[in-house]
Amino acid sequence: MALRLLLHVAVLRLGTTQPLVQGLGFREPAVAWPSFFHFNSPLEVQETRQIPKNGSTPLLVDVKVFVSNVFNVDILRYTISSMLLLRLSWLDTRLAWNGSVYPRRMVTLPWGSLWTPGLTLQEALWVDWQDQSPQARVDPDGHVELYLALTTETNCDFELLHFPRDQSDCTLSFYALSNTAMELEFQPHVVNEIVSVKREYVVRDLKTQVPPQQLVPCFQVTLRLQNTALKAILALLVPGVALLLADMCGGLLPLQATERTAYKVTLLLGYLVFHSSLVQALPSSSSCNPLLIYYFTVLLLLLFISTMETVLLAGLLARGHLRAKSRSSPAMRGERQDPGHPGPNPEEAPRGVKGSWSSWAEAADHTFFLVYVTGMVCSQFVFAGLWMWATCKSYPAPGVAAPHGGQPRL
Repeated sequence: MALRLLLHVAVLRLGTTQPLVQGLGFREPAVAWPSFFHFNSPLEVQETRQIPKNGSTPLLVDVKVFVSNVFNVDILRYTISSMLLLRLSWLDTRLAWNGSVYPRRMVTLPWGSLWTPGLTLQEALWVDWQDQSPQARVDPDGHVELYLALTTETNCDFELLHFPRDQSDCTLSFYALSNTAMELEFQPHVVNEIVSVKREYVVRDLKTQVPPQQLVPCFQVTLRLQNTALKAILALLVPGVALLLADMCGGLLPLQATERTAYKVTLLLGYLVFHSSLVQALPSSSSCNPLLIYYFTVLLLLLFISTMETVLLAGLLARGHLRAKSRSSPAMRGERQDPGHPGPNPEEAPRGVKGSWSSWAEAADHTFFLVYVTGMVCSQFVFAGLWMWATCKSYPAPGVAAPHGGQPRL
């Protein structure tokens, strides 16, 4: 009777289906059976749409996940887009038939005419199932195979401490919410079929796991993504280092030159513009922000200190010149001086005061330049050490940290 049912459905294609996707899940539609199908078939059809019994053990569904593409990795929105192909296979002895009597090697059935696991992707913002009416294939032994192709955008908790050389694990969790863990069990496998490597983020590893102690059947696919860093190095690090070297070279200009102050102020304004665009380009997080944010902020402070030093010393030097000129008394008009006893030269005192102010300012500027260069070099070594050895553990998710939150567990 089971074979009879399968052959009628396979040949006549009597099932009509509703849309597959409701929300984020893959759900079963209603099937309209014909009125002339009267030989106890409605009960048998209803029976075939129930999960197959496997005695006291859960029904084992083998899942093979083919990852064909990972694209549009958006670290600002913490999302990734991926294309997957799921091959689900299980044993349903109710659909088996005698191959010697009915010599058919395979029967293709609409997926709504038999039981299939309804899958829901937990991290998905949206899911686009490519085939709205997938077909299941059944062999004489009752082995069922179902292929599901989907494109999805999911959330991913990127670890961006070492951006742009970051590496993150993104998890895709598939749940069968219409069954319990006592009825159904997944046995997942994953295959990497990505052929395009021209991406900013590349997939370094794939793995699957079945979370323990779940109330509903679940399996997870974990993608390890690594940033190639070329774009960030060209757009962020190269301009930052160039401005830093330009500022250090500006300290070699003489303090009396008015161009030095204009040069420093121009660099500071340019770096402020660069820093504002940098803040928008780098992602932010509630914990474990990228080290580059702190690095460029420290560079901004150092450039600000260097500019203020130039402005202050140039201002003090100019005030010293004005004070020296005011202290020098001009020669008395009309006063005759004794050729044998000349009076003090009015230009000698200003020159002496001017020389003392100039020498003091240049000595202070030279000392500051040495300290500034030393501090800048030391900061680079400190940052390199933090980059190599610093670690950061993100705060636990609210659903995991809350005493009554988290995923349902036994």
